[in-house]
Amino acid sequence: MELIRDIHARWVRRGVPAVSFEFFPPKTEEGERNLFERTLPALGEIRPDYCSVTYGAGGSTREKTLRIVDRIQREHGLTSMAHLTCVNSTADMLRSVLEEARSLGIRNILALRGDPPNGDSEWRPTSGGFEYSWELVRFIAGMGGFCIGVAGFPEGHIACREGKHVDWQRLKHKVDQGADFVITQLFFDNADFLEFRDHLRNRLGSAVTVIPGILPILSGSQVKKFTTLCGARIPGAMLARLDVLGSDDEAVTAYGIEYATAQCRELLDRGVAGLHFYCLNKPRSRVEVGRALGIR
Repeated sequence: MELIRDIHARWVRRGVPAVSFEFFPPKTEEGERNLFERTLPALGEIRPDYCSVTYGAGGSTREKTLRIVDRIQREHGLTSMAHLTCVNSTADMLRSVLEEARSLGIRNILALRGDPPNGDSEWRPTSGGFEYSWELVRFIAGMGGFCIGVAGFPEGHIACREGKHVDWQRLKHKVDQGADFVITQLFFDNADFLEFRDHLRNRLGSAVTVIPGILPILSGSQVKKFTTLCGARIPGAMLARLDVLGSDDEAVTAYGIEYATAQCRELLDRGVAGLHFYCLNKPRSRVEVGRALGIR
């Protein structure tokens, strides 16, 4: 499987955006069957370049994440990236996970601090582990052989009380430890992303590839919950429209497709190197956005 940094470099040379998707490990056998028999084949229509698979809260899906990434690569021939967090893990435990990933041919890792385990309101590092994601990036880079992605926050990380510019400076430091690219948290105002990307490039002097993370909305209540958890902002016009549509999820989904398509068109016009879709293991909206954009 390819290194994701090489995928981005190839498409940048051709002036074409890379397309990627994020999945979460299904909790049931039926969910996993749907992922492999329906979701992945449906998304194959728009020929994604790679995908990523999340890591459950507290590292709860560690084995399943690697197994699903391995299956995607073997059965679908699609380059896949495993998320890895610092939560509830010592350095030795993380080394073991990475060695297992290496043995399976998993070469791409998204290095994250991770959220506190369920029930905990504050982040607490594990004794013998890492407190910050930049430490994890440096650790993975020191092992060699991996392509490393990290998360970026166009509106600033919700836990950074000093403001977004301090958060972006910390991201620059994290990238400098050995990260190859940045995938952003979801956002709905492209001005936030463009300010973030240009600040990294022009003010902080970072040439790192920055990929916008896009979430086509499926329901009003769901997106309000997501944005509350991650600190992203819902623009006023979007919020008003969601309030009008209420609990009509079919209408909200159609609006989400329309909004995400317009959002992506503007980002492509502004020269982004790729689009990363938060898939939520449901292909319809992502496929329809891809069709509308004519990316492939």
